[in-house]
Formats: sequence, structure tokens, C-alpha cells
Amino acid sequence: MKAKLKKIFQCQSCGYISPKWIGRCPDCGAWNSFTEEIIEDKKSEIKTLAESINPIPINLVELTTSPRLLTGINEFDRVLGGGIVKGSLILIGGDPGIGKSTILLQASNNLAKQFGNLLYVSGEESLTQIKLRAERLGINSDRILLLSETLVEKIIDCAKEEKPAVLIIDSIQTVYTEESLSAPGSVSQIRESATKFMGFAKSTGVPVFLIGHVTKEGAIAGPRVLEHLVDTVLYFEGDRGYAYRILRSVKNRFGPTNEIGVFEMTSEGLIEVENPSLIFLSEHESSSGSAITATIEGTRAILTEIQALVAPSNFGIPRRNFIGVDYQRVNLLVAVLEKRGRVNLAGADIFVNVVGGLKITEPSSDLAIISSIVSSFRDIPLPEGTVIFGEVGLSGEVRAISQTELRLKEASRIGMKSAIIPKSNFERLKENYGLSIKGVRSINELLESIIS
Repeated sequence: MKAKLKKIFQCQSCGYISPKWIGRCPDCGAWNSFTEEIIEDKKSEIKTLAESINPIPINLVELTTSPRLLTGINEFDRVLGGGIVKGSLILIGGDPGIGKSTILLQASNNLAKQFGNLLYVSGEESLTQIKLRAERLGINSDRILLLSETLVEKIIDCAKEEKPAVLIIDSIQTVYTEESLSAPGSVSQIRESATKFMGFAKSTGVPVFLIGHVTKEGAIAGPRVLEHLVDTVLYFEGDRGYAYRILRSVKNRFGPTNEIGVFEMTSEGLIEVENPSLIFLSEHESSSGSAITATIEGTRAILTEIQALVAPSNFGIPRRNFIGVDYQRVNLLVAVLEKRGRVNLAGADIFVNVVGGLKITEPSSDLAIISSIVSSFRDIPLPEGTVIFGEVGLSGEVRAISQTELRLKEASRIGMKSAIIPKSNFERLKENYGLSIKGVRSINELLESIIS
């Protein structure tokens, strides 16, 4: 009996299903995100091995470790947690032209030299276009196999026949499977296609890279279930106006999350930056509104510059524009500064920017943000060679943060002279790392330290 076809409307942001088209998704709140999809109205066959496998006590489970595949790009291997795990499914997302295909081609060249043939599948570009990019990068290897195909079943058959060391899919939004009747790029197609590639990776031990498009909000296009399916999710960050690109790990089952790798985009491809702190501080000048902070990205500390500009507002409502920091967090700090620090910013425009395109998410940068705002407001430069970090509470207290020693050690290595940190962290320090360190308990003590 032929399966009956059924029409549904599915949200392309979260996967919510509705029998009719609606303007706003009741689940995720996205507007105009519903598209019509055709599915087979039949019960799916669920395969299980529960009847043939007995439970095993955890203390009897044998641990097997296999060496990771090194890409030859140290920053890339760092973000992956030390290299590529065999049988893993890795998703790389980022804006168009930011360097996703470039870094995978560069890694492919190194992997092919070490481990044999590698299969690069493109559903967006022709083989000629990929060849042109490879020539620009200086890549010309007979071990990199190119395939222009969009049908998942054909891609997997080809991969089983060629038995590559690594499989790269560019991109997951362009491929489709015959088991789903929806258009390529739809929720069901992305989910089914990713599931098939996951099954291939786990059954053969071949690592699979999936390149994913991003939405205008910066998230991977398609349902969040795609990120739940894969083992590792990497995001390329950075503005096209900057030469630097940041590859960030937001999910990794085989390594630390929130690890970053820093690259410089050149005419010859992506070049890894081994010392990001020097890059972000290379053009730092001692001027009002500029503060240096130390942030933890994964397993290492990075020093970066936060700039603020405070000017009288010419409009009825003061403007607030923050780049590289959380908008709501900075608004909260401005309110604390006005209430607890007695700094009148009600009639001023405030602009905050993190130099180099880095995005800071941890609250340890609170003290540096406040310092830069006050420095610009009073037009007084902060002490030269001073690194500032610490979390600020709503009552104006400066709270302790983690990994203080790692931040101070990096500051000393870069050549900083002094540091302003939370008092509670200062009292637990075992050494000063060659820095003149001062601990502060509140933002009022901070203001006395930086404005003297």
C-alpha cells in the first residue's frame, strides 16, 4: 500500500509543526518562518538493539582511546580539543566568505599528506570553483578528491567506496535525502541528512565535517536539533572589516568548550595567530577611554583592549551602542556607576567597543568597562601598563573571579606593569608575577585608584 502524503507547515527556526500557515511561531516567536512541507503519513520504524544487548556495570566498561588526527594547524587543533576524533561529526558555521571553506581546504591538504585520501563534497560550487580556491591557497594534491553532489545517498555510497580519511560536506543546507520530500534546506531535510551523516561517521569511524550557513542573528540556519545531533559545533566570528577571524568552540564532546583559535585572513588563506594578546594590543595607546582587561577563552588568557567614548547627547534620548560586549550587561553597569559611583551619565551618549572584533561574554570585564567609561567621561587616561579585571555587583561591590593567576601570568608575559583586581582574589594570591597589584572592594575604590 502506497504511503499517504500529508501537507504540514513547519517553522524553519525551531521545527514547530502547524496544520496551517501562521504568521508568528507560538514556540520560538519567529515571524514568517513557516514553510509548507510534504511528509509521508506513516509510522516510522524505530530500530533498537535493546533486546540483544544486556546492561553492563560501569566499572566493567573498557575504555579505548585512539590517536586524534592532527590537522597541522595548531589553532584549529586547539579548538577541536587536541585534534579530530575518529567517527566524530563536526559542524562549522559562520557568515558567508568568513573562511569556513578556506580553513577546511587548508586542513585537508595537511590531513591528506598524513592519512591518505580525503573526500570534499560541494553542493554549492562547481569543481572548477573549488580548484581556483585551492590554487590561490597553493594546494595541489592528488589525495584530495572532489565531488559535486547534493544527494546524501550518493555521497555516502561514494564515501564507502573511496574510504576517505575525512569527509567534508559543503554545505548541509544544500544536500537532501530521498527519504524526505521537503525542499533542501528545510527543517526535515537538514535533520534527516545530518542523521544519515552521523550514522555513517559512527559506523565507519570516518570524521565528517558539515559546513552550515548562519542566519542574520548569527546562529546556524535550521533547527537547534542540528546542533544537538553533532559532536562538535564551531563558529567563525569576525567582521569583514577586520583581518582577524576567531574560531570558537561552543560545543565539544571531546574537549573544552568556549575554546578559541585566532587567525589572520590573507591573500594566501588563513594564517594562525599564536599570540592573540600581542595582536589585540599592537596599536594600543594610552588615551582616555581605553582600558586593558584579561579574559579567559577556553584554556588560555587573552589580553584585549576595551574602548569607550562618552560625549554629551544632542538628542532627547542618549544613544547607547556597544560592540563586542553584552548590551544588557553594559546598561546594568552604567546604572550601577550612576547610582553607586555618583557619576552622572544620564545626558551622555555612551559607545563601547572591544578592539579586534573579539566578543567578551564573561563578567570579569566589568571593572575594565567601568574604568573605560569613567576615563572617557572625565577625559583622564588610565595608568599606563595597567590590566583591570573583576565582576561588579548591583550594590557596587567588586566580586571575585576565577583563574586570576592565569590572567596575571599572561599580563606579566605581555609586559604589563600593574593590575587592579578584586580584593578577595588579591588576598589569596601566592605571588605577584612581577606586577604591582592592588585589590579593590567596590567601584568607589576603583575610581580612587584610576582617577588620582
